[in-house]
Amino acid sequence: MDGDDIKISKRKPSYPVSKQLSSYLSTYKRNVRIPIFYDDLLRFDGSIIVYDEDDNDTLWVRVYYNEFEREEIDANLKKIYTILYSDGTEGLTKHLNIDAVDYCTFGNSKPFRIKIRNILNDNYTYFYVKKADASRIYGLELEHMLSPHNLSFLVYGDTLIEDHISGIPGDEFITKMLPERTKKEKAQIAKEFIKFNERCMIRLLGDMRSYNYVVIPIHDFDQDVYKIRAIDFDQQCYEGKLNIYRPQFFKENVNMVKLVSDVIQETSLNQYVLEERSAIAKRLLSNKARLELLIECMKSDHISKEENTNLLKSQLHDLTHDVNFKRSTNMGEVLESALDFVRRNYENINTNYV
Repeated sequence: MDGDDIKISKRKPSYPVSKQLSSYLSTYKRNVRIPIFYDDLLRFDGSIIVYDEDDNDTLWVRVYYNEFEREEIDANLKKIYTILYSDGTEGLTKHLNIDAVDYCTFGNSKPFRIKIRNILNDNYTYFYVKKADASRIYGLELEHMLSPHNLSFLVYGDTLIEDHISGIPGDEFITKMLPERTKKEKAQIAKEFIKFNERCMIRLLGDMRSYNYVVIPIHDFDQDVYKIRAIDFDQQCYEGKLNIYRPQFFKENVNMVKLVSDVIQETSLNQYVLEERSAIAKRLLSNKARLELLIECMKSDHISKEENTNLLKSQLHDLTHDVNFKRSTNMGEVLESALDFVRRNYENINTNYV
């Protein structure tokens, strides 16, 4: 693996949710009526900067509303919580409190982060309210079906509600925790980064710089294992350069790349790549009908620039020599060719099944 620095588009446009995608979301219970919209949360009266424990600006601000609007906003955010995590029963909201509404102007999505707490036991969680963007929705659905992790989210009109993905931000983990890991732990982290890198490339999820994924430590019998999860799905099938879909080429991940080079032999690296491709192929087969519907939505949608599509399909053809990439006319077809390439290779190798 090689570390490098690559540039991405400064501002990706937001693409509207098409009627076909909306119908797909309704089929799989993602399209749900909610009582408040993203634009409603923009009516805040003021804000204060949110600092981390080291007094660094987090790029989030805590917003506040006038007392007349705050009561209604809090009640509606509690309802959203019950819809996202339960069956929408309103009686569940009486023990909930909205502790904070934070707003981030950094990046494309400009999300609101809602901190909600159970007042009976002080357990709290977060969810996000964002502008609905077709790219992000495709990314969330593909993550749900092709990664080891399930995702909860809702879409209604131009508003997207996303579950919070817990974990240690990748940049923070690399700086503060990675150097202190044991040799065995570092080898396991390197293995996970190889698989994460492969997974992002295959399903064309871009911009996985270290602050766009989290590292999750899990205690397993006599060891700690580490998982890596994407948390930003804005750059799904948009950019033209293939390396933007490969986390190893971002300078923010150079320490992860060095770790792989230091502790993983080439034979093991190839083994882990094959393991991840096989895992994705199995998920493709398990979610065949649902994925076909989603890909049909993408193929009829406009989610990238023509020059990006042409560049990406050319680079993928050079990499794989698969003529299907050359024949692709949009990003949906490029992704379909990529997933089909992985599936066909898996089925050609595994010919012993009856």
